[in-house]
Amino acid sequence: MSLKKILVLGSGMVARPCVEYLTGDTKNEVTVACRTLSTAQALISGLPRTQAISLDVSSVADLDSHIAAYDLVISLVPYVYHAAVIKSAIKGKTNVVTTSYISPAVRELEPAVKEAGIVVLNEVGLDPGIDHLYAIKTIDEVHARGGKVKQFYSYCGGLPAPECAGNPLFFKFSWSPRGSLLAQRNSASYLSEGKQVDVSAQDLMSVSKPYFVTDGYAFVAYPNRNSVPFREFYNIPEAETVIRGSLRYEGNPEFIQALVDLGWLDAGEKDWLKEGMTWAEIQQKAIGAGDSNEGALISSIKEICKFSNEADSDRIISGLRWMGLLSSEQAVLRGGNLLDTLCGQLEKLLSYQPGERDLVMLQHKFVVEWSDGKTDTLTSTLELLGDPKGYSAMARSVGVTCGIATQLLLDGHPALNTTGVLAPYKKDICDPIREILEREGIKMVEKVL
Repeated sequence: MSLKKILVLGSGMVARPCVEYLTGDTKNEVTVACRTLSTAQALISGLPRTQAISLDVSSVADLDSHIAAYDLVISLVPYVYHAAVIKSAIKGKTNVVTTSYISPAVRELEPAVKEAGIVVLNEVGLDPGIDHLYAIKTIDEVHARGGKVKQFYSYCGGLPAPECAGNPLFFKFSWSPRGSLLAQRNSASYLSEGKQVDVSAQDLMSVSKPYFVTDGYAFVAYPNRNSVPFREFYNIPEAETVIRGSLRYEGNPEFIQALVDLGWLDAGEKDWLKEGMTWAEIQQKAIGAGDSNEGALISSIKEICKFSNEADSDRIISGLRWMGLLSSEQAVLRGGNLLDTLCGQLEKLLSYQPGERDLVMLQHKFVVEWSDGKTDTLTSTLELLGDPKGYSAMARSVGVTCGIATQLLLDGHPALNTTGVLAPYKKDICDPIREILEREGIKMVEKVL
């Protein structure tokens, strides 16, 4: 029996369920690499045929010397490092798996990937990942019956379960807040009734709208990144509306917009940001208030934010107070900028506590026109709650999906034997991943409304 050697880069929350899935096959040996050795050691605790090493993904020499020794590398580090990982994998002729979108930097490497004879499989997490598996399934079924997908909507949220969402942001962070906050600052493009709509980063939160998914939840939705290419990726040229977006609880976008307006999501270095400043002094400087006392700050905040009503004004100012951003307490500075300094504060206030659980909610909605002119609305919905004593819903949905796709690639599944940069946009890749995922208890529920 020849052992398969797998290198996992990163030890974030999704890594453990992925590694656990892969160690279920006795042919696999898994090495987890992290800059901090003790973190990698903690992650593999109790898992068979695993080892931990220290590795710095920002070092090309480190990547080159390690990746070549493995059959496959899973990159679970921030997406900005994927291109460097793939370049080392090209040199070492090692297959690669990521859960991230295919970035332009990764797409550019495709000729070299093909020349090296390797596979770089991406977008095998939750969103992107599970969303593709069920979108492709329904679209193929509709086309097989002679129907047309005229409208396609897909929204996903990684949120605290409702009983754990009682804070000003109606949100909690199970990983670094930075990435999550910046994702709410992306520009977006989508198709609506045949026309492309572009939303600037500055306006993203203001276009959020109430969106019904299922009883018991009050969600708002806003578009995410660029949905336009998915008309082609999903093979629905007939679609007039194509929107992929994010879900948050009602009240979240207005609060994020206030943080933007007040300067807190600015990642630029500030030479005036000095040790010893209080939160109130930082807020005063950021908005140009006349004084750092609470009354002066609130007066400036109301002027800048232009709240739509008194209730929102009261709620958001109370929230800023709850976060300590108007207080005379000394701030702990990070990164010489306001965003990282805020993130440090939010990590303390808005991380999951023992016994709390998260929620993954993903829904596709297809408006379908059949050949007889009849119209139906079809939905696929994943409502997955985390286990306070086990994995979060986010860790499980991303990690297990990644593990399944990796195992299929290791086993030489014919759909994944094509060299190049791949993503699950075709039935032959989606079906086997989805079928195994359902056996693992993660399944979208399909309905005709």
